[in-house]
Amino acid sequence: MIRNDLRNIAIIAHVDHGKTTLVDEMLKQGGIYRENQETVTRVMDSGDLEKERGITILAKNTAVHYKDTKINIIDTPGHADFGGEVERILKMVNGVLLLVDAAEGPMPQTRFVLQRALELNHRVIVVINKIDKPDARLGEVEDEILELLIDLNASDEQLDSPMLYCSGRAGTATEDPDVEGTDLLPLFDKILEYIPAPEGDEDGELQLLVSSIDYSEYVGRIGIGRIERGSIRTNQDVYMCNYHSDTAPKRTRIVSLYQIDGLVRVPVESAKMGDIVCFSGAENISIGDTVTSLNAPEPLEFVKVSEPTLEMTFSVNDSPFAGKEGKFVTSRQLRDRLYRELLKDVSLRVEDGETTDEFKVAGRGEMHLSILIETMRREGYEMTCSNPRVLFKEIDGVKCEPMERVTLDVPTDYVGAVVEKLGQRKGDLLEMNPVGNRMRIEYSIPSRCLFGYRSEFLTATRGEGIMNTLFDGYQPYRGEVTMRFTGSLVASETGETTRYGLYNTQERGNLFVGPQTPVYEGMIVGENPKNDDIAVNPCKKKQLTAIRSAGADEKLLLTPPVIFSLEEAIEFITDDELIEVTPKSIRLRKKILNTELRMKAMMKARREAAAK
Repeated sequence: MIRNDLRNIAIIAHVDHGKTTLVDEMLKQGGIYRENQETVTRVMDSGDLEKERGITILAKNTAVHYKDTKINIIDTPGHADFGGEVERILKMVNGVLLLVDAAEGPMPQTRFVLQRALELNHRVIVVINKIDKPDARLGEVEDEILELLIDLNASDEQLDSPMLYCSGRAGTATEDPDVEGTDLLPLFDKILEYIPAPEGDEDGELQLLVSSIDYSEYVGRIGIGRIERGSIRTNQDVYMCNYHSDTAPKRTRIVSLYQIDGLVRVPVESAKMGDIVCFSGAENISIGDTVTSLNAPEPLEFVKVSEPTLEMTFSVNDSPFAGKEGKFVTSRQLRDRLYRELLKDVSLRVEDGETTDEFKVAGRGEMHLSILIETMRREGYEMTCSNPRVLFKEIDGVKCEPMERVTLDVPTDYVGAVVEKLGQRKGDLLEMNPVGNRMRIEYSIPSRCLFGYRSEFLTATRGEGIMNTLFDGYQPYRGEVTMRFTGSLVASETGETTRYGLYNTQERGNLFVGPQTPVYEGMIVGENPKNDDIAVNPCKKKQLTAIRSAGADEKLLLTPPVIFSLEEAIEFITDDELIEVTPKSIRLRKKILNTELRMKAMMKARREAAAK
């Protein structure tokens, strides 16, 4: 049976190419809002972190009605670190809208998500967005998209994919770039015409593949997925089974059932083949499980999600300030939270560490893990995090490391500085093409050699450069490389920083703390331009006499301290340093806090290195 009253599509694109803005306009023109209803921009980016950073982190469902047809739309992340979200969501849809910026053209994540869609034989509607940009280059971008489709071995049908020209901000679409659009109706019409309707056996036994998990404090875990076969109803007894597991099917009951309409979940009594539904009642449901009828427990195969490439160690905070700012501070609370995250993030891996207070957390990239840390921090968790390490693999007896394909958009004046730095970091230049008055450079570089480079890159390009990365497989290990050429200024005693102490300390390097900041022995308070750590005392007070008064400190001029964001802190620290993360603070510290013990350990390490 074919459900002609339904279409399921995902919108895929590189980060910042306008997916969420286009969805805003589709919702407005799809009649979701009342005539006088107040609307917000990027309504699908509902999380606090998504609003602050202007990026989509989690894939989200919405639906509009057009010409008696319900169109389920899934807005997906564009950042490479959240590619796991896109990979599993593609199992819920029959076609995709591929958004490409009219100026930037296809970028690394465009290639990645398009390849996944083509592998699943999805139909593709190419949407060239932001055609109203002054630097739009429609003809060249069309050719680049066609080259990309050929490069990814698209079928003849996929090579003939229709192409539309949109302005997501203005809410217009047109099939002819020379004719100005007035609304998005051409896009809606093309979706109905080109994207296939769901097809399957509506009278068969139930099969529902869970592609996403949500959580509610009232009903517990909520499964989200598309019904591949049969129908489902509330209070129905079902089996939960998994294609990749040998465990016996578990019996459970569907307590409540919802369909998404616009921005809300609408309770329904039943749903049938092709519908995307949310359901509660299955307490231990997880992504990749299949909900089946009791008569035919036949699980569906789930998409194989790419493996993590990066690992960090999360551990219980053991600094002198531990427990003062956080609500959840014990190893049990930390462990429960990390393993709970596994239920909804398929591209994350968590393992118990060498001690009971440590956990190894592996993800797709620095941003993937930093978003997790920031989310936990806002929930009240307190912990320490190590610097990121790449996960090596042995392939045919050869030690291999993960590689990244880096695309850099750089003003022509700064190309030399960028090429020099990436050459030092063992990068291989693949392509260099002029785009207007800028240069687009592509490199293949080991993932570990990019740690700490993003801030360096922005400095080298005066903030005008754009850098995008994408995992590019494994290659033989390229040897040791030094990424950080500076040392740390480390506090030698516990106390509160003084203006006098900081004034004497700032001569040694850049400060990370201001006056009257509580510090402890072993905490990093600044950066030394030389490649050595220096113990300093920022809490030193001036000896007072009848002539010298405490108020004289006001005349000492201090350089404003460098305040790191979480990502910058992760990029900065080395193997013997940690980040202390609490709901109120981000502090950098040494693993060994005691100055004397740290010096002994450093001398021992140097002797061992010299002996080798």
